[in-house]
Amino acid sequence: MLITPRPGTDRQNLLDALRTVHTAASNERGRGYTSAYARLLGYLEWALRSAQQLRNLVSAEDLTALVLTKRHDTLLDGVGHLAGSSQERLVNLLVDQELAERDEALEAAIDLLRSLMNRWDGPEWFVVADSSFYIQNPDKLEDVDLHKVLGLPSGEHIRLLFPITVVDELDGLKEAGKHRPRWRAGHTLGLLDGTLNGSLSGIWRRSRLTQDEVRGQISLEIVLDPPGHVRLPLADDEIIDRAVAIQSLAGRPVRLLTCDTSQHTRGKAAGLQVTKVPAKDPGPEPDWEAQDSPGNGTRAKRRERQAADAASRQTDAPAG
Repeated sequence: MLITPRPGTDRQNLLDALRTVHTAASNERGRGYTSAYARLLGYLEWALRSAQQLRNLVSAEDLTALVLTKRHDTLLDGVGHLAGSSQERLVNLLVDQELAERDEALEAAIDLLRSLMNRWDGPEWFVVADSSFYIQNPDKLEDVDLHKVLGLPSGEHIRLLFPITVVDELDGLKEAGKHRPRWRAGHTLGLLDGTLNGSLSGIWRRSRLTQDEVRGQISLEIVLDPPGHVRLPLADDEIIDRAVAIQSLAGRPVRLLTCDTSQHTRGKAAGLQVTKVPAKDPGPEPDWEAQDSPGNGTRAKRRERQAADAASRQTDAPAG
């Protein structure tokens, strides 16, 4: 499972803590006890110590998935009446099953975190763009010069990350009523799908040496939600939350790309580097006084055209 570190968590410290908890779980499984009740108490002590070690490093949802599960709550609630010899076999089975599953979950979390640390350890700039960038940016994604937008030297490598909530937003915009959002969303998803071809990551533009400059590699990657993750009510908040989590896991700053002023403010407040891209220029300010003058409105102009057409038809009509 993908861990969501708490803001400011050092990924190496997190990996070390997970390994410590995992080793303790494995040792607890193999420890010999004189009774099932003693084994139950040993397991509950492991769970308490593990929760204390991880509480300040991972989200509450991760802590529940890794240690404080529903079965843990059941065993904790029943500690007062599970001491009898008639429950020995049941208690042993429950504790053994729980420790086996905690062992597997912790091992999976460690393997994925270690894999991400290796994959996200290259000399790259990490960038998360919200859907406003893909829809409102003056250039469509295929034509965007990300180095220019981000103010980076052309030889730098970039990893453009798509939290799955951004992909879902773009999927929804494909059905939007307005033509521009619908077209831009379809274009962006088509480019993403063509680059990844069913994988989670892929190279969009490879490093190349032109006559004038070196161009760095640009990779695309979809970042899935952790299992059991509950999204925040606002998609903008969810995108920032995911970007902050990626920042901790990657061990480097994450740049947020947006065309929205509110998202710019939210990202800065969350500790992200933010690049706000000006959206399409709306053009010069209209002459509001002229628009508000009597007879200059759209309906008035339509009535004038209709009257002119009627007069023209009357003039062209044959005399009776």
